[in-house]
Amino acid sequence: MTKQAALFIGHGSPMTMITENAECRGMEELGRRLQRPDAILAITAHWETRGETRLTSGAAPHTIHDFRGFPQELYDMRYAAPGSPDLARRAAELIGKTAVLDDDHGFDHGVWGTLMPMFPDAEIPLVAMSVDMTLDGEEHRRIGERLAPLRDENVLIVGSGNVIHNLALWREAKGTMPDWAVDFRRRTNTALLERQDAALTRFAPDDKAAQIAINSGEHYLPLLYPLGTRQPEDDVAQFNDTIDGALSMTSVIWGDAALVEGL
Repeated sequence: MTKQAALFIGHGSPMTMITENAECRGMEELGRRLQRPDAILAITAHWETRGETRLTSGAAPHTIHDFRGFPQELYDMRYAAPGSPDLARRAAELIGKTAVLDDDHGFDHGVWGTLMPMFPDAEIPLVAMSVDMTLDGEEHRRIGERLAPLRDENVLIVGSGNVIHNLALWREAKGTMPDWAVDFRRRTNTALLERQDAALTRFAPDDKAAQIAINSGEHYLPLLYPLGTRQPEDDVAQFNDTIDGALSMTSVIWGDAALVEGL
């Protein structure tokens, strides 16, 4: 058994799940290549909390359809993966006093929209984790550091969001690659590959590209948790590294970079 990978997955629009696209194919192929985990911890942009980090601790969390105005096919989807109360308790112990177990919360689109392509059988025990919006970037990364031992226990840690996510601009920018988005992608990709963590957790007040790309923040912050789990021996690589206007699908692996070659 080798150390389990850590991932950040750009999940994009719910339509990614029901349309033909290279990004969904990339997720499907990665699921076939990964060492099969004993459990998954998914940090989701779609579960915002304040002053606490919540973890699903129910035995059978329900599927949440946290979007409006999409085809019925999406609302009919269910991701009936079993919960893992044991993993929820273990993660809470590692996080510390701000962790809260939640028996009632389910799996939102940030969770199943990422994992359904990779693990469609929905058989791997799964825990979803919220993003505490009161923390700064470095505090999110440090929670990732505390969770790092899970990788040695064959737990796959997945941050689910988007590096670039600005819905207010998405419709008008759709189908283009704005200069600010290309610039922000270049900078973040370089910082990831060169281990420049401060460039990913702190941005200058006058950094216009970061202000536009990160916007409300909740979709960017899940990147910082798998970043925090990084070990000295980890390779880092990007895949699904595309931009559509004000949304990017850039995804990242920490561990064996060969697993994402060609994706």
